[in-house]
Amino acid sequence: KRIDPTVQGLAGESEWQHTRADRSRRQMSDKATVVVDASTRPEFPGPMGFLSSAWDNRQLIRRLTRRQIESRYKGSLLGVLWAFIVPLMMLAVFTFVFSVVFKIRWGVDVEGRGQFALVLFAGLIVFNLFSHCVTQAPTLMLLHTNLIKKVVFPLEILPWTVLAEGVFNAVISYVVFFAVYFPVLGCPPATSLLLPIILIPLSIFLLGAIWILASLGVYVRDLSQGVAVVATMFLFLSPVFYPLTAVPPEFRVIIYSSPLTSVIRDVRNVLFWSEIPHWGFWLASMIVAWIVAWLGFAWFIKTKRGFADVV
Repeated sequence: KRIDPTVQGLAGESEWQHTRADRSRRQMSDKATVVVDASTRPEFPGPMGFLSSAWDNRQLIRRLTRRQIESRYKGSLLGVLWAFIVPLMMLAVFTFVFSVVFKIRWGVDVEGRGQFALVLFAGLIVFNLFSHCVTQAPTLMLLHTNLIKKVVFPLEILPWTVLAEGVFNAVISYVVFFAVYFPVLGCPPATSLLLPIILIPLSIFLLGAIWILASLGVYVRDLSQGVAVVATMFLFLSPVFYPLTAVPPEFRVIIYSSPLTSVIRDVRNVLFWSEIPHWGFWLASMIVAWIVAWLGFAWFIKTKRGFADVV
């Protein structure tokens, strides 16, 4: 069958145009791939990098935190009521052990077992926030290996969920604390409104510690056991069960080396004795905590590239 040369020429030109268009699309696709790879290449973040990352993923952080809290109490008969029952049980047990069995006396500023229990509980809440964050961190990545291997996921937001869960537990504990405070001691002083501000440096410091421990926990599997021992040491090397005045002066430097000591002291001062914290020391603590969080975030971003090869 004879083909018109004009038609054949048009067909050849059309085929050449399609081939050229396909080649152009492939080149654009290759260029787009290069751009995406370059944008995802880890770089040293700025001082505000960990905050901007959290803000960009705030919806995801909120959903993950909510799911984590709900899964903790899912299937239990009392559900979220356990968040109130556990602090009450701890308060009762520690009060009995330290005020009845060991007969510890706080000093002239604390009168009666009711106030002793509240003073003890105020320090215990701070320690529980610290302990929850540092003990959960080493196994954080190992519990989310599916996100490391199969999904493109911002792993750096997972420490935020650990901190958020710890803060949630602390808030519930403080609700129980003030529920006992009012009938025992009456209305708390106005300085108690400073309580959230006092806890900000500790929270930022814990965030940086979680990033560091979560990254190291991928490569050093024994880290979780060591951190649990260190957390228990901080329980007794911080003024949780005793006042600072009970420590001999030559050993107080050991107690002050704990990151919890100044926080517990300031928390008790604003809740019971109407003392305003030293703002210069608070600002210094804030700067140190920010540096720890910044370096911890940068370390995590730098090391997370090797997670998939290890887990």
